[in-house]
Amino acid sequence: MADHTALVVGASGITGGNLVRELIGRGWTVYGLSRNPGSDVPGLRPVAADLLNAASVKAALGEVAPTHVFFTTWSRRSTEAENIEVNGTMVRNVLDALSPRKSVRHVALVTGLKHYLGPFDAYVSGGFLPVTPLREEQPRLDLPNFYYAQEDEVYAAARRDGFTWSIHRPHTVIGKAIGNAMNMGSTLAVYASICKETGRPFRWPGSAGQWNGLGDVTDARILAKHLVWASTTEAARNEAFNVVNGDFFRWNWLWPRLAAWFGVEPAGFDGAIHPLEAEMADAPAIWKGMVAKYKLKEADLDRLASPWHTDLDLGRPIEVMTDMTKSRELGFTDYQSTERSFLDLFAQLRAERLIP
Repeated sequence: MADHTALVVGASGITGGNLVRELIGRGWTVYGLSRNPGSDVPGLRPVAADLLNAASVKAALGEVAPTHVFFTTWSRRSTEAENIEVNGTMVRNVLDALSPRKSVRHVALVTGLKHYLGPFDAYVSGGFLPVTPLREEQPRLDLPNFYYAQEDEVYAAARRDGFTWSIHRPHTVIGKAIGNAMNMGSTLAVYASICKETGRPFRWPGSAGQWNGLGDVTDARILAKHLVWASTTEAARNEAFNVVNGDFFRWNWLWPRLAAWFGVEPAGFDGAIHPLEAEMADAPAIWKGMVAKYKLKEADLDRLASPWHTDLDLGRPIEVMTDMTKSRELGFTDYQSTERSFLDLFAQLRAERLIP
């Protein structure tokens, strides 16, 4: 669309990278803002800035006049108070830098289901159990949450500058991104590859609640389409939306199917949690040998796998079901098989020689 210019904040991540490709494929002019923007996507206009430095952001965006801004990144700190300060500041710095030009028509903010579940500590401990299915009408929790701070920055800037907004709440995002700090899909791909190489079983690392309960995830491709839909649909303006694939599954059904793709033996929940951080403690040395043996492209295992994050997701003592009625009623009907989300990602990683 010739009159649509996007600024994707966090263009190198799972969500941002897939969104960039979706927008460019639709004919948008696309700028990608990050600290170290890549230039491997044809048509992307990279912009480098430190999002926590207002002067850096202002200088980087001096000649950029986007009609649509997409926030797809966040920074993790050791406490939720720090998360609130840092992530709220990043949103504020970008919107303040763009404010004088008055070019922005819509801002889309990607947060997630921690809007309902609370910060990591709240749902991992099991001390807080959400009401499921999760629906957008559910009020904010009486807990500190950096998602709320990000939303409030968007709302304040919208009142000041007159743009519309949308909030997007995915579950665990499945897609390709190298160097991403939270990547369940590629983490499981690396783990399964190591299991195959060493003859180990592909052992379920998580809780009984996750193994037996219903769950859902969000394909990065579905999220990209949802972001474009909400930012260009009149009825979706100034609304918050859940966004998941549209199906439900149980890990006790999906796990053997993932194992079959790799040709490894699955091992299900055996009464104890076996964290991936422990299961993969020897992975760096093994991976180094696999990189040489199979001529893989990424030797730094930390850029492919994030066991800590997968442990948090799969170790939760709760099931999670996310309601998509609001989006469906307003016209977003895209759907994605979760099994295909994982298998498509595995095939892409193999084709690009990131796993053997």
